[in-house]
Amino acid sequence: MRKEGVLYFLPPGGTDHGPRFRPDEMSSRSDEFVIRGVTLGGKPFRPSDWAERLCGVMSAFGSDGRMQYSPYVYPITSAGVKCVIVDVRLKEIEPMAYSFLLSFARDNELETRHGRGEERPKTE
Repeated sequence: MRKEGVLYFLPPGGTDHGPRFRPDEMSSRSDEFVIRGVTLGGKPFRPSDWAERLCGVMSAFGSDGRMQYSPYVYPITSAGVKCVIVDVRLKEIEPMAYSFLLSFARDNELETRHGRGEERPKTE
């Protein structure tokens, strides 16, 4: 059963259930999307620290020697569900990383949705 507001990653060309989600066709208001830790079947995605692990792949060590998440890919918890925020500007900066994140969501059949758009602070 499809949920309203959830974006579904489908094979190229889509299926009879609907069109394929394309982040580059998102509305101009939304410049991020959210990968939710819930499968299309409604089950929690495991392991429970998946969001931190995924964002850790995109992180770097700062001048203080501590790991810092990228401003383009970072974990959050929304309504008790672990999520990863992906800024679509990552596609221009690092296309392979962007493609990896899309593939991760699709391959693991995770729910995705549009992000907050211009409501969030700008990154430099």
